[in-house]
Formats: sequence, structure tokens, C-alpha cells
Amino acid sequence: MAVKQYANLQETLHYEKLDNGLDVFVLPKPGFTKTYATFTTRYGSVDNHFRPPGGEILRVPDGIAHFLEHKMFEEPEGDIFATFASQGASANAFTSFERTVYLFSATDHVQANLGTLLDFVQNPYFTDANVEKEKGIIVQEINMYRDNPDWRVYYGLIEALYNVHPVHIDIAGTEASVRSITKEMLYDCYRTFYHPSNMTLFVVGGVDAEATMAFVKANQAAKTFAKAGEIERFFETEPLTVREKRNEIRLPVSLPKCLFGYKEAPKPRDGSEAVRRELAARLMFDILLGSSSPLYQELYEENLISDGFGHEFNAGPGYAFSAIGGDTKDPDALVSKVTGALEAAASSGIPEAVFERARRKRIGSYLRMLNSPEAIANEFTRYRMSGGDLFELVGLYESLTLADIEARLREHVQADRLAVCVVRSETT
Repeated sequence: MAVKQYANLQETLHYEKLDNGLDVFVLPKPGFTKTYATFTTRYGSVDNHFRPPGGEILRVPDGIAHFLEHKMFEEPEGDIFATFASQGASANAFTSFERTVYLFSATDHVQANLGTLLDFVQNPYFTDANVEKEKGIIVQEINMYRDNPDWRVYYGLIEALYNVHPVHIDIAGTEASVRSITKEMLYDCYRTFYHPSNMTLFVVGGVDAEATMAFVKANQAAKTFAKAGEIERFFETEPLTVREKRNEIRLPVSLPKCLFGYKEAPKPRDGSEAVRRELAARLMFDILLGSSSPLYQELYEENLISDGFGHEFNAGPGYAFSAIGGDTKDPDALVSKVTGALEAAASSGIPEAVFERARRKRIGSYLRMLNSPEAIANEFTRYRMSGGDLFELVGLYESLTLADIEARLREHVQADRLAVCVVRSETT
């Protein structure tokens, strides 16, 4: 078992790659009573076109990764949530663009819950009957989100930004795509993406590293897996132009919702440089749009934004974009003021003192995050899947210069790659 010390953070990470290819990480947090574990596969909603190891190229229905996540919790003897609850644990799962994560948190019976987590994820149980039953449940979920203005404005923006990349497709899929999913398709996807060599187990909290690692190794040694192989993923070439400049959606809302953002040309995204680019983008938006920025105060005083105004930056295989906005009485004025301010900053630059203050604030937020087992586990896996290391972020933040941020701003703020989505009342 390898041990890596992060002396500046007072953290010790234990790691071992098991014989079946599973990456196992254990981060003991002395004095913590809660333990949090995530079992993650590098498989998300964008992975709908691929070649399994040694197999033929497959194109599967949109939403199948999310569907598979739902079905994994069903066992022949009943719902696995009940098992976790009987062992004093809270369990959950989620599917994102690039990964599916199964998790639990507990203060006791950690090994029993860890065994349950590993066993149910590695023991799929799909039947024609239970797959058919799940379709109705997921279609109801899709329809529920179609009535959710926050969800619609977010996906409405991505739909406006992207032409062919599957990132623009709802993670849950569509009613038609869900209805077309079969048991055999689920098993094809499971065998492809749920092999231990494509997965990571991360355990953080009040645990003993050696005992935890020994337990996991014994659990995995008792199981048989097929030989690992390379998965090929295929994506159509995404043009740099946005699909449409503006997307308007009508829903019964009392105040319009507006999200807008810029589409970037995707860059090679594995390794610390990809993480550094992401950090630079996030820091750039903190400086210009954060709650302490002059622009934020101006927008707030003019009643163009509320406390829900925010910004984010997302990047993955073949995509990278920003999303800015929130509730507003005047979407056009909001877009005009923010984009104008971003373009002005790209031209005139950013004061050095403002940059330094924002960078220190980001580092402080990161250090506070290390007190949360949940945040550590989820962020560690997210960065690892892009070739980064969560515990190296302080060094990356410290390596960023004002020139880096200004260059990143000029690169990102391109008027011809801007799209806007507005959700407004059906009566206005």
C-alpha cells in the first residue's frame, strides 16, 4: 500500500491498485466520527457511443447511464436502501456527464456498509419486468424536471451552446429514449463500464487505513471478474459555433430566469494543466462576478439580480462552457451589463490587488472544504477523472499569475460563442 503525505495540509492518503484493477484510496481523518465512501465509475450521460473491450461499436439510448444507476439499487431480496438503513447508514447515488457515483455516510458499522456498497454495485440484477417498471418511474422524473424552471434554464443554455455533443442531452434522457432501453442494453453497459479497472473507491473519515484496505482487498479477492480491457469512446466533432444564440422557454414563473455563457474550444484535459485551466476560469469569474465585486453590487442595487445570482465553469471530454445568471426582472439588461463588463475587463485588465485577494479567498475556501468528508470524496474523484489531484490545488492556485487570469479571460470571452437561455412567464 502506497502512502502519500501532504505535509502542508496535514493529510495522509493511502492508495493501492488491486489485482482486478480497482483503485482504492483511504484518507483517515483522526477525530472524525463520520465516514463517507464513494464507489465511482468513469461512466456518465455523454458515454452513449462506445466500443466495449474486444467488442463491436455500440450506440445506446440517451439516459441509459442514469437508468442503470436507478436499477443498481434493486436486489432479488429487495431494496438496498433498507439494508443500509438497518446498518445505520445513509446511501445515495448520482449520475453526471462523466461519472456515476454510489455513496454512503455512516458513523458506525463502517465495514458492513462498505461491504454492502461493494457487493450491490458489483451484483447487477436486471429482469424484463423490473426494467419495464423502472421506465414509468424515470419518465415521471423527466416530466417533473420539465416543469422545473431552474433545470430547464440550465439545460436550455447547454442546448443552445452545443450542436451535436451529447452534453446537451438531459442526463435522464427523453421519454422515447427511456422507453427503448432493454435489459440486454443495461447488461452491455454494465459489463463495459462497471469493471473494477474503470472504477475508484474512496473512503474518508474516522477509519483505520490498513484495516479498511485489508477489508476491501478480501472482498474483491473473493469475486471473479473478466479480464480488463480498453474502452473506446466516440464523439462527433462539435463545431465552435453555438447552435442558437438565444433559447426562450415558457413556464409559469413569477420572475424570468436567465442563464448565459460562453462555449470554449475543448483542450486536452488530462493532467494538472487541465485542472489549472479550470481553476483559472473559476478564479476569473470570482474576481469579476463574485459577491464582493463592483459589478455584483451594481447589479444588485439596480435589482437586476437576487442572492441566487451565480456562475460556474464546466469542462469535460469534448466540451467546456460557462453558465452565468439567475432570477432577473430584465434578462436583456442583465446579459448586456455582464457581457459588457467582461469584455471591458478582457481589454483593460484586472487590478493586481483584486486578483491577490480573490486568490487568497479561493485557497481559504478550499482549506475549509477539507473539513467535510463529503466534499473531499466527491471532489477528489472528480479531479482524479481528469488526471488531477485534489490535494495539489493549493500549489496550482499559488502558481497562477495575474497574466494567466487575464489571458484566460481573453480566451474565454468570445462574443460569437455566447448563448442565452431565458425562462419567462407564459403570459408575457
